[in-house]
Parts: sequence; structure tokens; C-alpha cells
Amino acid sequence: MHSIRPFFLFCFAVGGLFLAGCGKQAAPSSTQPASPAAASPGPKANTFPGMEADLQRTLKEQSSFYHFKTAADLAQDTQGLKWEDASDLPEIADPAAKKGGTLNDFIADFPGTFRTMGPDASTSFRQFLLDYTAPVFAMPHPNVPGREIPQLATAWALDSAHKTVYFRLDPDARWSDGVPFTTDDVVFTWYYYRSPLINDPWMNDFYAKTYSGLTVYDAHTFSVTLTQLKPDSVDRAGNINPYPKHFFKDFGPDWVKTYNWRICPTLGAYTIREEDIKRPTSITMTHVKNWWGENKRFMRGRFNPDRLHFAVIRDPDKAFEAFVRGDLDIFPLLNPQSWYSKLSNDQPSVVSGFTVKATFYNQIPPSDIGLWLNEAMPFLGNHDVRLGIQYATNFALVCQQYFRGDATIQQTTSDGYGWDLNPAVKPRPFDPAKAREYFAKAGFVNQGPDGVLVNQNGHRLSFTITSTYKRYSDLLVILKQEALKAGLEYNIEMLDEVTGDQKIEEKKHEIALIGFSRSVEMYPRYWETYAGVNAYDAPYLPDGSPNPARKTKPNTNNLSSVAIPALEPLIKQYDAVQTMEETKVLAAKMEQIVYDDASWVNGWKQPFFRLAYRPWVKWPKDFNPMQSLDYWNFWEMWIDPDAQKAALAAKAEGRSLPKQILIYDRYKETP
Repeated sequence: MHSIRPFFLFCFAVGGLFLAGCGKQAAPSSTQPASPAAASPGPKANTFPGMEADLQRTLKEQSSFYHFKTAADLAQDTQGLKWEDASDLPEIADPAAKKGGTLNDFIADFPGTFRTMGPDASTSFRQFLLDYTAPVFAMPHPNVPGREIPQLATAWALDSAHKTVYFRLDPDARWSDGVPFTTDDVVFTWYYYRSPLINDPWMNDFYAKTYSGLTVYDAHTFSVTLTQLKPDSVDRAGNINPYPKHFFKDFGPDWVKTYNWRICPTLGAYTIREEDIKRPTSITMTHVKNWWGENKRFMRGRFNPDRLHFAVIRDPDKAFEAFVRGDLDIFPLLNPQSWYSKLSNDQPSVVSGFTVKATFYNQIPPSDIGLWLNEAMPFLGNHDVRLGIQYATNFALVCQQYFRGDATIQQTTSDGYGWDLNPAVKPRPFDPAKAREYFAKAGFVNQGPDGVLVNQNGHRLSFTITSTYKRYSDLLVILKQEALKAGLEYNIEMLDEVTGDQKIEEKKHEIALIGFSRSVEMYPRYWETYAGVNAYDAPYLPDGSPNPARKTKPNTNNLSSVAIPALEPLIKQYDAVQTMEETKVLAAKMEQIVYDDASWVNGWKQPFFRLAYRPWVKWPKDFNPMQSLDYWNFWEMWIDPDAQKAALAAKAEGRSLPKQILIYDRYKETP
């Protein structure tokens, strides 16, 4: 499950997430300016009439968007349409999974808010509050690409002629505080996402551009009209997390502060109780009592533990020690050192069977991890400098040495979508001599005594790589050592999650080692990372040339501060096309332009994720669905109390259990 706006996961402690990035679902559908209703400044606190009054005002003023009809209208509007309910598709979990128990895990930092929207809400803990736990109307089947499965909706119908998707809500759905879920919440959700008061420009922009209308027929039936018909129209309309209207009665200009620590009711299986918040050491989530989705076909067998205990452990080495000691039940093995050395097959807890090691091969678009060069920073706006950095960065050695051959360099910014986006685009090889040629073109000719090139004004060819991935510190050391061969100095700045998140989103970095953890979609997105209006307040002059007075725009996903005039019309066309054939043609053109601009240095990818866990943590026979981002993604694990009792008894008595090093390769792709 994933919601709309990409979010940063600056944390190694989140399940098996391969890397930190963005995992919300869809991108804005064009580069046109947002509608005035969605983009206009919100009222000041002393003039705001209150949420309900403002909602009613909005519905009246935006009556061309919000529509209210009757059951008779529904029959007419859906005449001849085919309703889908995915009853022919297989379940995605093991319905025989056992319920109960406490699963002990960890997070790298205590979250700065319990909000899941607005400033500072895009931290790694958000996936437990929303992205992986809160159901959407309908979502892609993770084992059957191109098909949807129900969650909050019981059925849906697509009217291609009118670019409209109809939904019937499950009347059983309840918020965790017992309040029924209805179309009142759906209306509030669109009001909320479109309101400038949420202080989330990405969301405002997306909802202004992607949807042209919301129609309510009754308490459990509504439709969403899209601005463009796309190959994945049902997913665009249905893969949305709603919010509870009754909870946001105090929503207004000061909502960010007002709601910072309020616990929002959820439609998902887990919530947080006030007594389980132990600042700054831990957070425990509890299964919602009599959860409405427990026995629904595509949710049964999932969300099985009664409690999820997250200890805050900021140091990755201490987190690993806590796992080996037995304080944690599950641990992501996100780097090769963890798999091959720290938790080798000969490690005592592995040999004794008290620790299970597993590798799961998935099929997902890999995160676009790499080096994001901020073109708004001094010298990085110089194309020759960026090209030099490309040839001075040795990710090939990283794949060979650091990842021990388990990783390969990404070919494009958007690998993993089932076709070669542009066969002509290949990662630039490590070539110090060629790098120096480009640096010389940029004026960096002389080499100082420390091996770093300088220009005629004495400026050193030196840039800082900002990252929050402490597990990749040794990886960055490799890049630093190799870059010096080309006369380039990399300084390494390793920040905590909250600080690093803030610095990068505010575009104060020079170079960031970061990646967006992608949702599983039919085709890649470009607007959010490459549209000029997502980088600058006013990127171009009226004649289309770069605006010399432009200012960087914070809190967007254009981390390279890219504004390329030739790319803008292609992004607009791309977001408007209706067929995959057209999508592929435009994607190839855009990948070439992005490659030529050289603001992203190709990072690595792996076709699997790895983890370790206790023998009482159980999984379905194939472990996880094919399109799992990480082991938390679909919540298919459960705790076997009998196995737990037996394992703990064996450990206490000094007895061993069977050694388990498992490989789940059903979904492994062959070259």
C-alpha cells in the first residue's frame, strides 16, 4: 500500500527497504500551473472561519469540481460499464497465518511528528502510520501486474470515454475510533489534499492537475474524474489514502502545530496509544480491536502480530548488537558486510538456528539511488564540471568491492519497468583522464599538493556529499578515494535522518547520496524530479530562457535543481499520453536529455532484499509477493507462539535448532 506523494526514507532500520527514498505513488500529470483554487494562499488564522465552514465555502466556490448526485444518476452514469471486484484473482497472503504476539523491531530516530502530511512528515516512520498500513480504495495486485484488488472499495468501474472511475465503498469500513467511513471522508480528503493550508505544494499541485472532478452519489458510492486518461487510470483514481473528516475539525492555518502529535484515526490494522509513546526511546503500535478488514479476502492473513514494538536505536552497530543479543526479532541486512561478515553463515546465532537468514528476489523498479548534483550550487551549474564528476565517480568499484558482485550499476534513472527505456543511454565509465579533460574545460587545470585541482582563482574542486545512510559510510570512502585520482575531492557529511532530510529537502546540499524508493507502477515519472517549476519559484523568463533571479523551491523532489527548457514540453506531453506506445517513445527522449544534462550519477541496484529473523517469525511459502518493496510492504509475517516457546527453551538449555539460510527465488528474473 502506498499513497500519493513520494516521501523520504532516510533510515536503514525500516524493514528490508533497500534504500531510502520516496515511495508514494503517482506524479503530477502535467507541467501546467496548478488551478487557482488549489494554489492560492490560504486565509490567515484570524480570518479562518473553521474547517466545516471553509469546507462548505470550498464546495460552493469549486462547484465545477465537487458534484453531488443521486442513486438514479448513478444508474444512468454507469449504464453499460463493467464493474470489477478482482474475485478471479488469487489472495496475496496465507489465510492460515496465526494471530497474536509482539514483533520487536527498531527505528533509527524518534519521528518529529505523527502527522503524515505537511512539513517534516516524510520520515521513515510514516510508512507504519500510513503507506504500508492504511488501506486505499483499490491497489495493484502485487503478483498480477495490470490488475487491481479491492481494499476500501468493494468494486469499481472505468468509464474511459469520460475519464472517470466509479467506486463502491465497503460499508463495513470503520475508523479505528469506531466512526463509520463514508463519502463524507472522501470529500474531506480531496478538500484536504487540495488546500494550501496543508503546506504541501507537491500535494496541492498533484490534486490540481490529476483530477478534474469528484462526484458523490450516496454515503458509499462516488466517482473520480481524471484530467487525462492513462494506461493506469484505475490505479491513479483508486490508490489514495483517505483522511477522517471528524478528526480534522480543528484543521486550519495552524494545523501543522495543532496536529503535530495528535494520533489520527486509521482505517488500517494498527494504531498508537498514548501510553505506548515513550519519548525518545520507543513507540509501540497496537492492532485495532475488531478491525473491520480482518477477514476481507485481500487483507486476511496479513497484519498478524498484536503489537509492534519499535525501539529507537540511532547507531546501526548498536542496533545490530541488539538483534544478535535477541532484543529484536527481525533485522534488515541492507549491505553486504552485514550478510557476509557481521552475520556470516558461521556466526554462532546462525549456526545454532536462533537466527534465520533469508534472501528474497523481487521484481520492482529499483530506487534511483545515486549522486544528485545540485545545479543551484556554485560550480555544479557548470555542465563540464558535472560531466567530469560522472567520469570521476567509480560506482563500478563499489559494485565489485563493497557489494561483492551482488550489485550492478543502474543503466538509467528509471530501470525496472519491463523495457529498455533508451538503449543508447549507458552509465559513463570511471575514467580519471577523461574527467580531468572536462574539469580543465571548466577551468580546473592546476593540481594542488593534496592532489585536488584548483582554478585560476584558487577555488578547489571540492564538493560535499550529504547522506543519512550510515551503513554506506565505507561505500562513500571508496568514492572519495577514487575521485582523488581525477583531482576531485569528495567530503563526506553523514547526518542523522531528521537533519539530513531537512537539509536535502531545503536544497542546501551540494551533492546528495539519496534515492527515491519507487512504488510499483506501469511507467516511470519525470515531473517531480525534473520539472523546472518543481525546482524554482520562477524557473524561466517569458521567452523560455533561464531566469537569472530564480530561487530554489524547498520541499520538492527535484533534488538536482534541474530546469531544462527542452525537457519541459516533453514532460507535459508524457503526462498527457494515453497509450504505452506513446509513453515509451517520450520516456526514451527524456532519458536522453536527463543523461546529457549529467546531474545524476548512476548508482547501483540489486534484484533482492535480505534480512535476518528469529525462527518463530513465519512467512508464506513464497515469502512475499513478487512486487514487494521490502518485508514490511505487505505485512505477511506472523509469530508462531509454539515455535517461539520451543526456540527460547532450546536456547536456555544450550541446544541448537536447525540452521536456516533460505533463498526465495520464485520471482528471480533470468538474464
